[in-house]
Amino acid sequence: MAELVYPPVIGVVRTMFKALDLRFDIKGTENIPREGGAVLVSNHIGYLDFVFCGLTARPAKRLVRFMAKESVFRHRVSGPLMRGMKHIPVDRAAGMAAYQKALTALRSGEIVGVFPEATISQSFTLKSFKSGAARMAQESGVPLLPMALWGTQRLWTKGHKRDMGRNHFPITIRVGEPVEADAAEHPDSITDRLRHRVQDLLEAAQRAYPVRPRDAEDTWWMPAHLGGSAPTPEQAAALGRS
Repeated sequence: MAELVYPPVIGVVRTMFKALDLRFDIKGTENIPREGGAVLVSNHIGYLDFVFCGLTARPAKRLVRFMAKESVFRHRVSGPLMRGMKHIPVDRAAGMAAYQKALTALRSGEIVGVFPEATISQSFTLKSFKSGAARMAQESGVPLLPMALWGTQRLWTKGHKRDMGRNHFPITIRVGEPVEADAAEHPDSITDRLRHRVQDLLEAAQRAYPVRPRDAEDTWWMPAHLGGSAPTPEQAAALGRS
């Protein structure tokens, strides 16, 4: 079936990012398979992360079908676009339907995008991973594709105003080699290996990031363990419970 919505949306997004003068540093795109199914797994630090993950797959000429909360599909603007791009709505009260739809997509050779932390990390460190991505990869017989983003939180993230001005923000992305999901291995073990791989990629992206906070007020986007003023993981967990 022809892709009538996804390519034009990509064109609009690229134009927007060019207008914002974002500076991209992307490495590892050769690890994205040019055909066949895969579960793309990334850290989650900003509302636009799915856009950046999707654009990273374009050199391989792939379109990523992201699993996203069902409420996004009910929005009068984003809903038609999400459905037109064949993303997968997730109703947390009835998640099995989304899981089965993702399996069908993977078995038909699609790349399905998942954020296994489930929600944005307000500490900008990795939260624990849910095992759904590993189980999907096992059941469909496809690899897991680890990815890490850094800098996307400066544009738009939870608890902070959007900053979509022409600020020349750098965006650093690292894609790792595929992680195999052996059918005989416990999903929790695969998830643990996957999380460590994403952690390595995240640290590599942070080391490569070309700027540091401008002043004391600009430290909010840096994790506490790197000298920033973002909440610690424990503080961020408390914020999530409040």
